[in-house]
Amino acid sequence: MCVAPDPGKVRLRIASRAVLGVGLSVAVAELAGLSLTASITAGLAALLALFTVGDPTVRRQAVTTALLPLAGFPVLALATALHGAPALRDAAWLLVVFAGVYARRWGPRGHALGIFAFMQFFVTQFLHALPAQLPELYAAVLLALGTVGTVRFVLWCVERRVPPPAAPEPLPGTGLHRPTTRQAFQATAACAIALAAGQIVSHERWYWAVGTAWWIFVNTASRGETLVRGFRRVVGTVTGIAAGLFVALPLGGAPAPTAALVAVCVFGIFYTAPLSYSWMMFFVTVMAGLLYGLMGVLHPGLLLLRFEETAAGALGAAVGVALLPITTHAATNAWIQRAVTCVHACTTAAARRLAGAPEADPARHAADLDLLLARARLTLAPLVHPLSPLRARKARARRVLALLDDCAREIRGLAAVAADPDASHDARLVAAAWRVEAAVHALVPAAVPPRRPQPAAPDLGAVADTAAVPQPAATPDLPHDLPSHHPGAEAALTHLHSLEQALVALATPLRTSPRAPLAPAA
Repeated sequence: MCVAPDPGKVRLRIASRAVLGVGLSVAVAELAGLSLTASITAGLAALLALFTVGDPTVRRQAVTTALLPLAGFPVLALATALHGAPALRDAAWLLVVFAGVYARRWGPRGHALGIFAFMQFFVTQFLHALPAQLPELYAAVLLALGTVGTVRFVLWCVERRVPPPAAPEPLPGTGLHRPTTRQAFQATAACAIALAAGQIVSHERWYWAVGTAWWIFVNTASRGETLVRGFRRVVGTVTGIAAGLFVALPLGGAPAPTAALVAVCVFGIFYTAPLSYSWMMFFVTVMAGLLYGLMGVLHPGLLLLRFEETAAGALGAAVGVALLPITTHAATNAWIQRAVTCVHACTTAAARRLAGAPEADPARHAADLDLLLARARLTLAPLVHPLSPLRARKARARRVLALLDDCAREIRGLAAVAADPDASHDARLVAAAWRVEAAVHALVPAAVPPRRPQPAAPDLGAVADTAAVPQPAATPDLPHDLPSHHPGAEAALTHLHSLEQALVALATPLRTSPRAPLAPAA
């Protein structure tokens, strides 16, 4: 976690900005004379706004931040109004769960609004807020969002220099096959089970179980991802509880040291979130213990109850994921197919760029490939987990990851060569690009229509439609017949050859049975 690459210190800046934004939001609420409950609400609203809003442009981020009250205020009013009617409260929260997950189909904005709405219901239970406190809570949220907006978009706009990476489009589907629809039903069922189990454990802190089940379904797309995320949440919670016994309990709710440690936890949440869900949950759990200490209700039994409720929520998630499951195998194949298709697009763009087409941009496809491979790695994570008992599938997943990394490395090198203004076209690139296309077609037939070149040379007429390559006088595979002044061509050929080898090697782990032993690589 501490030595992981942080290009441009982006994680460091975002985590530092989060401490500033949350700290100023709480300070503004205190200066406004709001109660402790309202100040905590302001801090949590600020944290959520900074954590969940992830639109691809600064302008869209600002709009989403401004829309958060529209999603959160009705839920806040509903939760406080139903505080004394448990049955109606539980049913209403499950409806909020379904709507919040379903909203993810509208991209980053729907994702952020859904999380914010759910968490307003959670915060109401956490603070035991009543209808009489509603105006003060509204004021706290508005003050927090205004402060956060000023910090994020005026004082310290990290995203203006380094735009956030765009997320790949979700896997296609319709009806119950649409991932967001499936997850809406899964998360609702999981939260319903967690709610029942949590109330069996405790009638006062049952909402932790619901919160656990909800967050386990965030940013997951398959059964394996969800189960691994649940395991990591339990690990982070257990270690956070252990730390809370030595950190939060001795403080006894003392304001100054508690505020300082909460700031450390906020920094840790944002700094570790992209790297490790377990570490992030460690800091979340310690922060929750500190807030309970500030409210004067912290004791060892409460920390133990926190673990029991987390276990109940994880159990609910494990049962809920069995409803309309998306298997790890199916999700992995879908993401790998998209990555391989992106490899073909980048190869074609590089060949066109080297042929003199300035509008061709292989770098854009290379960036898209990195995003797709990151998503494929996330999907494969359950199979390569150290505790996975499926040895054959673990070996196969590791082989696939290694070959995908090879593809990404060669694609980045190819894009760099194509971007060199001194590089020029070599007729051999046509043949090499066609062989890569053939390897892609062998893996994903639907992605690339098959081509049938002449035995002596590739069908340059067919390739020229997409590559804009003039037909050479000599056979492309004969380098001694070609001029020797082709800067960058040799490097491009090396990348294309290595790329072809990696794609051909991918056929073995992808086409054989997932449960069969994997033959050693040649």
